[in-house]
Amino acid sequence: MTATSQRVGFEGSQGATLAARLDIPAGDIRAYAVFAHCFTCSKDLYATRRIAGELARLGIAVLRFDFTGLGGSQGEFASSNFSSNIEDLKRAADFLRDNYQAPGLLVGHSLGGAAVLAVAADIPEVKAVVSIGAPSDAEHVTKNFAADLTRIEKEGEAEVTLAGRQFRIRRQFLEDLEKSKVTERIRHMKKALLILHSPIDQTVSVDNAADIFMAARHPKSFVSLDHADHLLSSERDAVFAANVISAWAERYLPADSIEEVAGPEHIVVAETGNGKFQNTVSASGHRLIADEPTHVGGMNSGPSPYDLLAAALGACTSMTLRMYAEHKKIDIGMVTVEVEHAKIHAADCVECTDEERAGGGRIDRFERRVSVSADIDEETRKKLVAIADRCPVHRTLEHGARIVTRYG
Repeated sequence: MTATSQRVGFEGSQGATLAARLDIPAGDIRAYAVFAHCFTCSKDLYATRRIAGELARLGIAVLRFDFTGLGGSQGEFASSNFSSNIEDLKRAADFLRDNYQAPGLLVGHSLGGAAVLAVAADIPEVKAVVSIGAPSDAEHVTKNFAADLTRIEKEGEAEVTLAGRQFRIRRQFLEDLEKSKVTERIRHMKKALLILHSPIDQTVSVDNAADIFMAARHPKSFVSLDHADHLLSSERDAVFAANVISAWAERYLPADSIEEVAGPEHIVVAETGNGKFQNTVSASGHRLIADEPTHVGGMNSGPSPYDLLAAALGACTSMTLRMYAEHKKIDIGMVTVEVEHAKIHAADCVECTDEERAGGGRIDRFERRVSVSADIDEETRKKLVAIADRCPVHRTLEHGARIVTRYG
């Protein structure tokens, strides 16, 4: 089973059909979210796709749509305004509620962030709201075409250039922005809030994040997107934002919307459809990404299978040492285990038996280095090394296991 992105559509606030995509996770769905894009952007902007895709791979289904007159949506952009954007968001929530499940999370970027902040109180099922590079006042958008304001006021409308594209802006758009009271709505939204903003954002200054934070009630959090630009055009920044959002939102989503994606001792691994090797791994209710490095054709978006195997050995070793220390009432401080994996020629393996060397070829070698923060004597160090060899994963790797494969 792979993560999928389905084309959907719904009627917007002005009667036009709005184009949308629903990014659906591989495996069970933890929650639904609506993503509102930036002013003049679309649902297919790189950062929007990347964040929605990462959230989907972390178990959150995301509806991203084009506002009226933008992207693939019908309608006339010049007839839209901030209020109609808010109504479009309500229609998006209605679409999810009627066809899937009401959104528990709203995510908005730039002016879309201001829109989700303004509409959050009107969607009762929403428990958490995320703003990314959002202005604290919707009127901030006029700074992008300040030179045309006089002409719009005088002539009633004008063609302006935004992000290299032509848009027709009418006087009613400006008047609607002037009436918007985003910070006032933030004070009364009564939702958990996460603010993501870059300190070097040249489009919407980080001062806006401070205004939003001060207007909001607790619980509220702020995360600095160091070195990111306004559009989060770097893959690293987009993925970081998605991971932060997912980890933060889980705390506020209703318990019954977080489903166990795999039971104890049961692992589900499924391709995401993103890249050549990326897979989601669901283990006892936990979800992570597995991938391969870029030099072998992967995207390096998660640990490789051998990384996971080495991590299993390291984690099991640390836990085994902790159990031993508590049983013997020995203060060893904090345990650290470093594991390196390599394929070496059997003839070069110092630790191998004569029989293994005689077999020739290459073998897998895991080198494990154990350290503790407490000051311990030599005898205790030797004992810890011996106990490490009793780790169950160590024994499984050393003695082998029987693997049975079935289809279906």
